[in-house]
This record gives sequence, C-alpha cells and structure tokens, in this order.
Amino acid sequence: MKKLFLLIFFFGISATGFCQLKSYSFEEIDSLQQIQKRKIIVFIHTDWCQFCQRMKATTFKNPEIIQKLNSEFYFIDFNAEEKQDISFNNHVFKFQPSGNNVGVHELALQLGTINNQIAYPTLCVLNERNEIIFQYNIYLSPNDFKILLEKLEK
Repeated sequence: MKKLFLLIFFFGISATGFCQLKSYSFEEIDSLQQIQKRKIIVFIHTDWCQFCQRMKATTFKNPEIIQKLNSEFYFIDFNAEEKQDISFNNHVFKFQPSGNNVGVHELALQLGTINNQIAYPTLCVLNERNEIIFQYNIYLSPNDFKILLEKLEK
C-alpha cells in the first residue's frame, strides 16, 4: 500500500512538473484557426516589468491555468520590445525605436493600448476573427486569471 501511494505521488508530481504552457507565434495563428477556431490570449509584457515577471512565475505556472489555456485557447507570449517584424492579420508590424536601443513594437501598441496608453502587463483577448474583445492591463493572480478564463469560455 505504501509503495502504491509513493508511485501515485511521484506520478502526480511528474505530471504537473512536465505540464508546460504552449505559446504560439502570431504567424502560426492563421493556420491554427483554419484547423480549430479558438479565442486568442495575448500576454503583452517586457523584460523589465516586475509584475510581468511575477505573472510568468505564478499565474502562467499554475497547472489548472496551463491546462485550460492549452486546451481552450491559443496563447501568445509577446514581448512588447520585440525587434523582429511580425506578420499578422494581413499586415506587417515593425519595432518602433524611441531612443538608443529602446522602443516598442507596433503590434504591442495595436493590441495593448487602452485609453491612449500602454502599460504592462496587458492581456488582450482576440476572437476567432482576430478582433479585440477584451483588454486588461494589470497583474492578475492565478485565482483572478481563472475567473477571467471562465468568463471567456461563455
């Protein structure tokens, strides 16, 4: 009985330990939508944003959230300071420099601007036609994010 318990315990740990959030690129979304229509959740962040890093370390490491995002949505992890051109929705978006090695990507501005400003982290939810249906620009704890996912499923 003790061996059975240990076996189940270790399988439980390894199953949750190997559960990884699948992140897609913007370029992959068009072909994925042709296979299966899903809402898209774009997590817009920067490397210097402490709340962004906290969401990555807590919210996006939660096994329930990972399972829900992987099975019900297409998730895009998007650094707003990405310098590569991105083709999305029949348009090419570019990095806009604003100083010496600083700037913001046009697509981050397009998806993350709320009330004429961008703040990080920002969640942008797109419908199956790549139209913005929800934006939110504040840290979300795992519990708050679960509530948001439940509302988005309806």
